[in-house]
Amino acid sequence: METEATIIHADLDAFYASVEQLLNPELLGKPIAVGGGVVLAASYEAKAFGVHGGMSGRKARELCPQLIFVGGHFREYQRLGDAAIAVLGDFTPLVERISIDEAFADVAGCTHLFGAPRDIAATIRARVRTELGLPISVGVARTKHLAKVASQVAKPDGLVVVDPDAESVFLHDLPVGLIWGVGPVSEARLKAEGILTIGQLAQTSSRDLQSFLGTAAGEKLSALAANRDPRKILPQVRARSAGAQSALGRRPAVAAVFKPTLWHLADRVTSRLRAKSLAGRTVTVRVRFADMRAVTRSATLDAPVSATVTVAEIAETLVRAALADHPEERTITLLAVSVSHLGEQPALQLELPLGLPDEVRRPGTRQGVARLSADMAMDKVRTRFGRGAVGYAAALINERGSVPDAFRELAEKDLG
Repeated sequence: METEATIIHADLDAFYASVEQLLNPELLGKPIAVGGGVVLAASYEAKAFGVHGGMSGRKARELCPQLIFVGGHFREYQRLGDAAIAVLGDFTPLVERISIDEAFADVAGCTHLFGAPRDIAATIRARVRTELGLPISVGVARTKHLAKVASQVAKPDGLVVVDPDAESVFLHDLPVGLIWGVGPVSEARLKAEGILTIGQLAQTSSRDLQSFLGTAAGEKLSALAANRDPRKILPQVRARSAGAQSALGRRPAVAAVFKPTLWHLADRVTSRLRAKSLAGRTVTVRVRFADMRAVTRSATLDAPVSATVTVAEIAETLVRAALADHPEERTITLLAVSVSHLGEQPALQLELPLGLPDEVRRPGTRQGVARLSADMAMDKVRTRFGRGAVGYAAALINERGSVPDAFRELAEKDLG
């Protein structure tokens, strides 16, 4: 077991909103939200009124009448996010980026060059502020989980170092929502059981947690609450899957709702695969119902695919099967599509037309080659004229109140 606090977690504060305030200093100190029909991100001034990402614009304005909505500068988000993470790389090669605005770093091997981990963290914060003009919160601890919790405690614009001899004391009174992996649904279920703090969570048996959170989540949270986290920094890890999801609100579980959404998601996922020259053999869908229960269905193919139409058709078939297995469910709130078992896009092995049932979905058949060729042609057009220049009619969805694809693509950094 590591005995020194050498893991750093750096997290840019209210990143998208902070970038907007950097680009337009007149917005400094004012409640702002990136977006319009839906809030993509909010400044701390807006968060003080209860405004948060994912909230409808109407609700946000009700909570904060003086709220200023601004459009997103997505290229600036990418540029500044890359620049901030690069600062960590100036101290150690062991950097694991987990999103556009946050990363882990292990500085155990560079303290003889740059000083103690606390000093390195302080220097990182100062450089990001001086060179980029952005606030960043940093946590330093013995494990990844503790470092991430520490950076959340440090917000906004702070630094927290967790003493290895006082880890349990540090965690004990913190709210369960700070644990990595506890979302709003899990937090609500834990609170319903009277579990409000990490200390209370640590005192709850793993068996009890599994009974109301599920086996995997229960085991994971039990370990983290008990301060067991053996994970190491994994720089430049290749993704094992690529996925996208769309929150629908409460919509009827009918084809008119789920089909265009699935095609839209498949288009997003496969275009990112093709940009990386990747293809995958397994397509998985996730369907969440009104009571927040979710079911998944997957299909594994004989050959890897990256064609939008193929993935969309398979996803549609899987969703129809999931709904058929749950005829009592009439409302869906979220759909997700992912492609896994990824590998380099292979050279197409052409196949003879044998009349096989799945022939249209096989990448080497005439239909399969035509689908991929059409996608690659669209990719070229989008690269030159923007994503909205061309697309599939079946993927057209009501964009009002939806999250722009440029924002989604920044958030979905699972292809490294």
